[in-house]
Amino acid sequence: MMNRRMWSMAAGALLALNLGLPAAVHAADEGPDLLVKRVSTDVLETIKKDATLRTGDTSRLNALVNDKVMPYVDFRRMTSAAVGPAWRKATPEQRQRLQDEFKSLLIRTYAGALSQVGDQTISVKPVRMAAGDTDVLVRTQVNGRGEPVQLDFRLEKQADGWKLYNFNVLGVWLVETYRNQFAQEINANGIDGLIKTLASRSSMPAKAQ
Repeated sequence: MMNRRMWSMAAGALLALNLGLPAAVHAADEGPDLLVKRVSTDVLETIKKDATLRTGDTSRLNALVNDKVMPYVDFRRMTSAAVGPAWRKATPEQRQRLQDEFKSLLIRTYAGALSQVGDQTISVKPVRMAAGDTDVLVRTQVNGRGEPVQLDFRLEKQADGWKLYNFNVLGVWLVETYRNQFAQEINANGIDGLIKTLASRSSMPAKAQ
């Protein structure tokens, strides 16, 4: 499990990836590393100045994520990968509930973590891409108080631009971490049991879970 400091770094950088800029500036031909660098640097500064966001106001954060982050995340892919093989057996209604509850859980996680965002800056390593590459790993380093934190993003080039579908904090991939947790719940109580558990966790006070 990632500790509070790790989540704070991840939350700030993940939100920084896509917040605050209109869709028009996300040019389809912009490299994924340049996208991460440009937007993350700009938005980390916005987060630092936004006291309401840092207090963990989940209604504000939910609106912000829906408006600014979700258009650039392949959240269906992220959720299906986290759920694992059971996703194929889920009904359309269950799949939608899983996406909704998983998103709520992550928003709760970020709401708690954002209160820890301070003087962080992010440096992005150039991506070596061959012609036609559509799946890339963007390596970054978040610098602030204490030791630097490695934060890597997986992005896929889709028809409407690059989409985030996984990220790694200090060697821990988010999707794989949740897949292990979800598998235990699914094995014990099925898909509906996982949905119920996610809903319960999403209603807990905001913190790095």
